[in-house]
Amino acid sequence: MGRRLLLVPLIGLVAGAVAPAPHYDIVIRHGQVVDGTGRPAFAADVAVKAGRIVAVGTVTGTGAREIEARGRLVTPGFIDMMDQSGEALLKPGAGENKLRMGVTTLFAGEAGTPVAAGKIAGYLDTLQRQGIALNFGTSYSVAQPWIAVIGDKAGTPSPAQLAQMQAMVATAMREGVFGVTSALIYPPLSYMDTAVVTALARPAGACGGFYSTHMRDEGKDLVKAIDEAIAIGEGSGTKVEIYHLKAAWKPLAGQLMPAALQAIAAARARGVDVAADMYLYQAGGTGLEITVPNWVWADGFDAGLARLRDPAVRQRLKAEVAAGSQPGWSNLVMASGGWDHVMMANAYSLRWDTYRYRMIGDIARAEGMDPEDVAWDIVLAAAPNRALGLYFQMDEPDIELAVKAPFVSIGSDAAATLKYGDFDAIGLPHPRSYGNAVRLIAEYVKRRPVIDVPTAVRKMTGWPAERMGLADRGLIKPGMQADLVVLDYATIDDVADWQHTTAAPTGIETVIVNGQLAFADGAMTAARGGQVLRHQCRVKKGDKP
Repeated sequence: MGRRLLLVPLIGLVAGAVAPAPHYDIVIRHGQVVDGTGRPAFAADVAVKAGRIVAVGTVTGTGAREIEARGRLVTPGFIDMMDQSGEALLKPGAGENKLRMGVTTLFAGEAGTPVAAGKIAGYLDTLQRQGIALNFGTSYSVAQPWIAVIGDKAGTPSPAQLAQMQAMVATAMREGVFGVTSALIYPPLSYMDTAVVTALARPAGACGGFYSTHMRDEGKDLVKAIDEAIAIGEGSGTKVEIYHLKAAWKPLAGQLMPAALQAIAAARARGVDVAADMYLYQAGGTGLEITVPNWVWADGFDAGLARLRDPAVRQRLKAEVAAGSQPGWSNLVMASGGWDHVMMANAYSLRWDTYRYRMIGDIARAEGMDPEDVAWDIVLAAAPNRALGLYFQMDEPDIELAVKAPFVSIGSDAAATLKYGDFDAIGLPHPRSYGNAVRLIAEYVKRRPVIDVPTAVRKMTGWPAERMGLADRGLIKPGMQADLVVLDYATIDDVADWQHTTAAPTGIETVIVNGQLAFADGAMTAARGGQVLRHQCRVKKGDKP
């Protein structure tokens, strides 16, 4: 049952009298406030005026809108630390899947910005002018200058080319991005060595920004990849954010995650500003092309597709997949425990989409084919779209261990939807698009439990806000921006699963963004109260961004 949203009644007024003006825009009454600091819930009203929280406690004044929250939790709006909505938010109505999870702030990463460095400020201006339902900040991918200068291929930049790319990063930082990102598992970034990535991150470090990364390996060389990320941060002067932390190597379940968390904790103990975020599922989702060794794509995507059509090349590739990972390529098939643990998610093909949500090994048996041929035929049939798969690589005890780590926040690695009930804007049917934030409470607080409610809320509010430098968000206290959620702990559930990836969560009843009601009574409102968040480049003495 949704919370009752009431306009203040005009009762008992003397004829002709003017109704007194409400004291506040919104008052949330009688809720249990979980304020984002990690301390226990407490009973309080919350009053909002002009987009900010102005009172927390016993509120005697009236609100133009009164929300009855008795028996409900009232929390800060959740922050998605690893979002993919940079392009989607340009479209009307985007973001309902995020709002229904209680998410009010997105930080786009990994893919970078949908425009070139010199156009980022204009892009952010456009988002604000058009109106967005959630708050939004973004980063610039080091793939963007690489492709602009080197191309979609392997290469070694000359000093002049490196300087040109660094200048693009500096421009992006001045235009408001929070830092640079990398996805070193994918071509062409997989061809970059550590020194080049460090050099490209330096302009971000000079501005006090982040280096955020989908690391080079999330499998058997996970700790080595963490060490590289930390080295890049130390060498560039950036803060380090490890995207979607996971121990993605089934053969080493129970061993990699403790070592990974220890490596991060040790770096933090010696003063490195490094932390991580995660999604809460046993499968990751990405393109099926990642099942091909990266050398295939060294001359660009089109050349790689041509190689993939060659029967002789395929025979070589099958042998390499069976042999395991190789330098510059993490074998996600082996990481998942074989083709019976790789699910076909979106083929962009009538021929193959009849097999959606079935494992590649199962499809191969049905077709009388080798599983490699199935996967790579799907890749070819989807082009120029990107065929997508789900890779069941993670173990639940490893996920639980990471959830407990105080420096780990929550990020979905999913985009906003353009129409609620559809796949997200990157086309990947993964339950994280509809359930990730809610799942932290539903699964890891209620059903297990692994952590308590105040800790879960802090992971999605106060901690990521502090990490990203948002001094006026993430907590419920006077003066903060009024990003607020009213939720029913008794009914909260992520619902979406591997066969029903777009199922709506339950229990999130009211979402307020900058003092405007964004989601209520089971529906998105017309409000577009979201704000574009821009990092202010604070140049360190002696540095040139």
